[in-house]
Amino acid sequence: MTSDVSVSAPTEQRHPDTAGIDTEDTLGILRRINADDALVAPAVAETLPELALLVDRAVEAVRAGGVIHYFGAGTSGRLAVLDAAELLPTFNMPEGLVVAHHAGGPEALLRAVENVEDDDVQGRADAAEVRPGDIVIGLTASGRTPYVGGALACAREVGAVTALVTSNPDAELSPLADVLIAPNTGPEVLTGSTRLKAGTAQKLVLNAFSTTLMIRLGRTWSNLMVDVVATNAKLRGRVVRILQEASGADETTARTALDAADGELKPALLSLLADIDAATARAALAAADGSVAVALKTTSAPPP
Repeated sequence: MTSDVSVSAPTEQRHPDTAGIDTEDTLGILRRINADDALVAPAVAETLPELALLVDRAVEAVRAGGVIHYFGAGTSGRLAVLDAAELLPTFNMPEGLVVAHHAGGPEALLRAVENVEDDDVQGRADAAEVRPGDIVIGLTASGRTPYVGGALACAREVGAVTALVTSNPDAELSPLADVLIAPNTGPEVLTGSTRLKAGTAQKLVLNAFSTTLMIRLGRTWSNLMVDVVATNAKLRGRVVRILQEASGADETTARTALDAADGELKPALLSLLADIDAATARAALAAADGSVAVALKTTSAPPP
């Protein structure tokens, strides 16, 4: 026998302006959805001070050898998996630095698996690998998902920094979070369909969090992705263009520098910017924790 629960959250309320959405024509429905989507970014903007605090804690944790963990179920978990997966090719992020835990595992990515989000014991079990100093981010639109609650509780017990991303400012799980990020996206166009505004808000928060984290960790030069992994023809072309744009070199010079650096963009870039060989550039980057900006300060000759 299964039990049920009554969820009290803004995302579960009935939208006052969309009661007749099923009688509108296609364009009318799309306009209703789009109008509500426009409310998401301003709601996320209200949470940026808290998000900045979380990024700063994450930078400290990673530099000290810690790991970032995402925990979520359903849409929230799928968005977490997507964000973590995209960091490796985009920023050449070390495998295992950002880990996404989805309730129900891989099977639940493609189809709903019964009761997994209600399993706080499994949340605790999945958080068993969390260590003191790690960052654990729970994602739940309603703010009450037991799987996420179990993970956050376990993380707190071992001394990890915890955060909660939710669309419920009065989230039930908020006492388990050191940092609460709660963009108030309000009722959904379809009551309770949190894959809409709440999901969009979570995607924006995760995008901003992980991108800012990578920037702070030195995985960009200016606004260029100088740690991108060239896994296909498009990305290989992008690597050459990035090198040209960042250094001002012509294509031939850029390709020569890239070849000398065994195809690695950052040492090739530093070698061009500082007029040093690839081996020296690679060593300077290692000493600068991978930051081109910092390495350039240590390798550039002072002006006469």
